[in-house]
Amino acid sequence: MAVFTEVSNTEAQELLRRLQMGKLLSLRGIEGGIENTNYFLTSEDGEYVLTLFERLSAEQLPFYLHLMKHLAHAGIPVPDPQADAHGEILHQVAGKPAALATKLRGKSQLAPQAVHCAAVGQLLARMHLAARDYERQQPNLRGLPWWNETVPVVLPHVGAEQAALLTSELAYQNHVAAGSAYAALPRGPVHADLFRDNVMFEGDTLTGCFDFYFAGVDTWLFDLAVCLNDWCIDLPTGRHDGARAAALLTAYQAVRPLTAAERELLPAMLRAGALRFWISRLWDFHLPREASMLKAHDPAHFERVLRERVQHPVPR
Repeated sequence: MAVFTEVSNTEAQELLRRLQMGKLLSLRGIEGGIENTNYFLTSEDGEYVLTLFERLSAEQLPFYLHLMKHLAHAGIPVPDPQADAHGEILHQVAGKPAALATKLRGKSQLAPQAVHCAAVGQLLARMHLAARDYERQQPNLRGLPWWNETVPVVLPHVGAEQAALLTSELAYQNHVAAGSAYAALPRGPVHADLFRDNVMFEGDTLTGCFDFYFAGVDTWLFDLAVCLNDWCIDLPTGRHDGARAAALLTAYQAVRPLTAAERELLPAMLRAGALRFWISRLWDFHLPREASMLKAHDPAHFERVLRERVQHPVPR
């Protein structure tokens, strides 16, 4: 969450006036992340997060915002976008599409243990089931078509070994996606970015998750793989942590058991999740945008994760 667009107190107060949410008490930019401009906003009504969307269009945004609203109404602990008197939850601030959503309690657990991974697994399964009747449709915009478009863009910026791995893994993922087992995978709206810093805890109790702006319709297994690739690996080496992974998978399957096709393709989807974030981090690192407080993530991290997933596939 970087600051690409500066928001004045006057502009923030005007939004609060339109939403009938009282007087602005404080406004503070949030650093970290690379997609949107984010601020902590406190008004007389409470604490919120103001998001200005830098890449997503006004046509794409209703999918994300109404998905959050849908999940919140289903009892899933997610930020609830605030509506104006006409029921609109997509607003405009400083010339950009924007949303104001409730701020979650707690803090991120950046050194998770099995108990935290189990809570994430249960939450993810609950989200998948709760979103089954969500009617809006939008593909995962960082899915396979985007990988195919973006790999040629980043290849000139990497060395020969990295280029060989990117090219071979992309070919493998296209092969997997063309198969009958992949076609049989259950799918629906997915978060697609449920990393450690997007989930909040108070002690060992999960209080919510946020940052749905990579969500889209994709396989539930891909969403699960993205979680496993962050919550259940050793960060310095990218190696799989079997105990944490078992806790996450057991808790997930207590809510929604995996199908035979999902069990078969879990190793391939773990590779897919690593490839997706390696590509996007290469793109952000080598083709950056101007922003205050912007810190690009290290692309080498997900290169290590992908190599580990290729060389040491998890048992099916």
